[in-house]
Amino acid sequence: MAELLAHMGASITLLARNEDSLRQAVASLPASAGQTHDYIVADFADASVVATQVQAYLEVHPAGFDILINNTGGPAAGPILAASAEAFRAAFEQHVVCNQVLVQAVVPAMQARKYGRIINIISTSVKQPLPNLGVSNTIRAAVANWAKTLANEVAALGITVNNVLPGATVTQRHTSLIHQRATQTGQALEAVEHNLLQLIPVHRFGQPEEIAAAVAFLASPTASYITGINIPVDGGRTGNL
Repeated sequence: MAELLAHMGASITLLARNEDSLRQAVASLPASAGQTHDYIVADFADASVVATQVQAYLEVHPAGFDILINNTGGPAAGPILAASAEAFRAAFEQHVVCNQVLVQAVVPAMQARKYGRIINIISTSVKQPLPNLGVSNTIRAAVANWAKTLANEVAALGITVNNVLPGATVTQRHTSLIHQRATQTGQALEAVEHNLLQLIPVHRFGQPEEIAAAVAFLASPTASYITGINIPVDGGRTGNL
């Protein structure tokens, strides 16, 4: 997403907990005249730290942001009956509370310009809960409802809020889930992948660039009349409208 938006002319500020990884990612982004890329270090396990770091950044860069993309790693897999109360609290902090903190930080500048795009990367589980992702199914649905409520509140300010719902996409999390399922079932990795592909009408896994393309569209002025919706990018896997 950062690479595509940078190619389109956006200045990117990345936010994550590992400064070395952030530094490398920023250095890899394309930049033309007038573009500057930067990063903020904060761990989403503590929303108060996120708020402090972002506010400190905005004091130095008061122009703020036109686009906010919330994309937090998913909770660990597992059945909901086995999930601890702490697992729910931690996921809620990382996804819902941190999203709220970031929105409160960036919306004033968006409102002043009468232009803003807030895009949340969630999961198709908000439409159809996925097996063995109990905590994730619960918290992702909370983010979707938070986003819909927010979309209605800020629509008249020129700010849109939308959710992109990736299906099975080739990422580190996708790979780890396949390995976990193989371990739990005793199946070979190839068999697990084959079974998953049978659930996807296009019979392949998605690529990160395909998620990025949906985000780039929603972030553009072209999408100004689209707000408060969930867009699955899943090869047709989700079994409902």
